[in-house]
Amino acid sequence: MMITESDILKADILIVDDQEANVLLLEQLLGEAGYTAVASTMSPQEVCALHRKNHYDLILLDLQMPDLDGFEVMEGLKEIDPDGYLPVLVITAQPSHKLRALQAGAKDFIGKPFDLLEVTTRIHNLLEVRLLYKQLANYNKVLEQTVQERTGDLRKANAQLTQEVGERKRAEESLQSSYTEIKQLKDRLQAENVYLQQEVDREYNFGEIIGQSKALAQVFLRVEQVAPMNATVLLTGETGTGKGVIARAIHSSSARKERSLITVNCASLPANLIESELFGREKGAFTGSNARQIGRFELADGGTIFLDEIGEMPLELQSKLLRVIQDGEFERLGSPRTIKTDVRIIAASNRNLEEEARTGKFREDLFYRLNVFPITVPPLRQRKEDIPLLVNHFVAKFNQKMGKKIESVSPETLELLRGYHWPGNVRELESVMERAVIISRGAELEVLDRFAAGLKKEDPEDSEDKTLADLEHDHILMVLRKTAGRIEGKNGAAVLLGLNPSTLRARMRKLEIPRQ
Repeated sequence: MMITESDILKADILIVDDQEANVLLLEQLLGEAGYTAVASTMSPQEVCALHRKNHYDLILLDLQMPDLDGFEVMEGLKEIDPDGYLPVLVITAQPSHKLRALQAGAKDFIGKPFDLLEVTTRIHNLLEVRLLYKQLANYNKVLEQTVQERTGDLRKANAQLTQEVGERKRAEESLQSSYTEIKQLKDRLQAENVYLQQEVDREYNFGEIIGQSKALAQVFLRVEQVAPMNATVLLTGETGTGKGVIARAIHSSSARKERSLITVNCASLPANLIESELFGREKGAFTGSNARQIGRFELADGGTIFLDEIGEMPLELQSKLLRVIQDGEFERLGSPRTIKTDVRIIAASNRNLEEEARTGKFREDLFYRLNVFPITVPPLRQRKEDIPLLVNHFVAKFNQKMGKKIESVSPETLELLRGYHWPGNVRELESVMERAVIISRGAELEVLDRFAAGLKKEDPEDSEDKTLADLEHDHILMVLRKTAGRIEGKNGAAVLLGLNPSTLRARMRKLEIPRQ
């Protein structure tokens, strides 16, 4: 029983979204992907009637709609499908809605704004499973009809009994094979859903790869060189430099981009669980393992696995990882059966693994296997010319997230940010920008971090932390100097600070700032 690509592209799809722009975007995306039976509606009240009439193979359902939301629509759909299968892929921008939607019966979800590759991949996978279900249902009907016909024949001719029993046995074997295939697909889909639910609230990265510096251009060049290959890649660099973003860039430019990129943070997994997380376990493999678990390597079959902080992996597991890299095989905990896997490995570490291998803290043979194509991601202090681009990116990101309208960043603020040495790299810059957007009251970005007042070129470790009142004092003083002491008017300090002039005067009296 096979589902062809042609079958999938002919599947009936319904798009439900009250935003016309989203409907048009999804219709265009599906049309370009080759789907030929795509319908849409902006009225959630029509969905159940349309599905009762057309029995869609997949419904792309927006959760947030006026009058009738996506959860209410799903309740109505549950009463229509006799086989109990709810062919719904929900669309939502709210992370908290995703798990609730899965619990309500949705088969998967896609987030807003749309990742076009993610949308087409998820739609393709869900349609493949749905069509298998339908094919199985049709096969059951054919089988039942065959049984009835053969039963009548048996009453007429006992001589045909052996032949009919054999035909039924072959049909049952084919049916069992179909059930097994569906169960394997279902297990994989459930495992991917569990993994995605764990990843929903994680901050994958700090934006796209932003920058035009020479240091970053070297990284881009090496990514372009290695991405189309299946070579193992080792990413090195300080914490917060963006190794995870580089790993995703390599995967998305590779021949494996249609399959999953599975991320494993070796530093965040307890030592006693990391083996079962990586390689899976059978039920009863150890105390507390009440169900079989598919490991990350099995889940990543055909795709890419990103082993972040590989230097934290226990020595006793490094030999098992070495075997996967060399032979592409492993065993689940509690199982003697060897599993073959085809996985590309990208590893990352903020440690000097060569030195760790030399001192016996990391397996030397594993280091050489991982170090096939090393890429060093530069710290932010070595590409400070990228800071203005990163600042603009983060301001736009947090404007949208918080509903702010910050439109400009002063040259003085950019110079201040360039003068800081950023020990936490881009991740620290993102945190500073988020705080700055929160506290900014006007259209201009205000930065009130400990390096922001009078420390333009100093190492922040050479200065004591300031209180919030000190920061506010210094910031108001800086703005007053900019306006030559002018408080009111179009170009006065009150406007720049987003305050009423009387409020600003009260703050100045409280902070003992003299009028200039």
